[in-house]
Amino acid sequence: MTPRRALWGLIVVSGLLRLVWAGSLGPGNDEAYHYLFTVHRDWSYFDHPPMLAVVEAAGVAIAGGVVSTLTLRLGFVLLFGGSTWLMARLTSRFYGERAGLLAALAINVAAYYTAAAGAFALPDGPLLFFWLLTLDRLAVALEVTGERAGSSGASASAWAWVCVGLAWGAALLSKYHAVFLPAGVVVYLAIEPGARRWLRRPGPYLAAGVGVGMFAPVIGWNATHGWASFAFQGSRAVGTSGLRLDTLLAAIVLPALYLLPWIWYRLVASLLGRGRRMFDAGTPAADRFLLSQSILPLATFLAVACTRPVLPHWTLVGFLPLFPMAGQAWERDWERNAARFRRRAALMAMVPVLLAIGAVFQARSGFFQTGRPGGLGLVQAAHDPTADMTGWDDVALELRRRGLLDEPGTFLFTPSWYLSGQLAFATRGSSTPVLCYHAWDARSFAFWSKPEEWVGRDGIFVAVNEPGEDSWRFARWFERIEPLGQFEVRRAGAGLRKVSLYRCVHQTAPFPFDDLGRSYHSKKPTVASRVAGRVGNGLSR
Repeated sequence: MTPRRALWGLIVVSGLLRLVWAGSLGPGNDEAYHYLFTVHRDWSYFDHPPMLAVVEAAGVAIAGGVVSTLTLRLGFVLLFGGSTWLMARLTSRFYGERAGLLAALAINVAAYYTAAAGAFALPDGPLLFFWLLTLDRLAVALEVTGERAGSSGASASAWAWVCVGLAWGAALLSKYHAVFLPAGVVVYLAIEPGARRWLRRPGPYLAAGVGVGMFAPVIGWNATHGWASFAFQGSRAVGTSGLRLDTLLAAIVLPALYLLPWIWYRLVASLLGRGRRMFDAGTPAADRFLLSQSILPLATFLAVACTRPVLPHWTLVGFLPLFPMAGQAWERDWERNAARFRRRAALMAMVPVLLAIGAVFQARSGFFQTGRPGGLGLVQAAHDPTADMTGWDDVALELRRRGLLDEPGTFLFTPSWYLSGQLAFATRGSSTPVLCYHAWDARSFAFWSKPEEWVGRDGIFVAVNEPGEDSWRFARWFERIEPLGQFEVRRAGAGLRKVSLYRCVHQTAPFPFDDLGRSYHSKKPTVASRVAGRVGNGLSR
């Protein structure tokens, strides 16, 4: 079988497996919240640029307008097929078709890319696709091959650089991480002798102008919303304390688990092995090009991790340019012993499949959860990563059974953006809006309505796994608060989450859920005031 046929076989088989995976689990917390991006369409959002919503909407449109977990994820599954093709194309240009096939295989057996970015409604899916597309178009514009960079600097057309700008602009519209792409180009132009002349030519500047132009709606949205998104994401990179070895170690170890250790090891080996020769005269331009795109994001997030925690998937964009080199290394392993490599590849491919089967089994059966009759009792529901993906439909059914959905002039709310996201997705189709009443971390809920819109209405406070009498926090904004009862969502006989319901009667003042960044201090009311039903003065500024 030729590498090209094998690549298309990989894309089809992997795509079918990920479709099954995407349809087997309910939405995670982020995904349920991201669903609301398609309801509140805008030029950008508090958390992310708008490409996430575009891909979600495309999947729903392909499915004929039906909104479900699978249709929201459909566009991401299809986009990953394109990412697989782009990885093979980019690698083939540098190292040959077989290396391209093996690099494509590597990204399909790297757990986070295939199971999360390639199947879930997350911004990492479009970022992956447009990041690879940008690298591919840059390789064409800069005339990067496996051995050298273009020496004339004149053959690449203006259109080639426009394509670079379009791809980079789409990456910026996917996730702010795309700012590393032009920084990597600057590093490459500085260290590759055959490419430095591009600093004196209009092509790179044309691409930058096109990309920034595409990103202009996000800049405009931020300008009219107090630069909220830029400030939020920027604050996550600011250290909060002195040197922390624990967060630095986590930033090194956790990506290895996200990618799977054998993939991570091959990528790191390529980084260290070829990085040592980065400035040698005989180093291929392709190696320098890829290393230039890898070093800056890896170094940046490791530096941030020295003072504060970073999410494990943040650093993965730094590993992405290393996959082509890993594909070439695997090709050498193939040439040394093809039969042995096939066995290893089959085992590597089976691991994410088995992990996926285990995750679906746990999500549906709760077999490893404590309290489950006949289960192993190894993990509590609060620490079970699959618990968030199940049981929310039961919450919606119970709300409907109690007659709390579709009441005129009534809204639902929780004090957490991700709980409100899950509640909104579970109750989709209902006319009852869902809000997040959190004074300084309501995320996009702070911009999807105005606080005064809800004055005069009743709110149904849905408290999930919170201590009793927690409704006192909201007493300041309502005439009175009445308990409506409790119920427990169970999975295979074991408790999954406890839900308490309160009717908050007649909101009297706007809740300041748009005052992001402000601090609020609570003063718990007396027992007498709670018993009287006029739950005293709660949250005070």
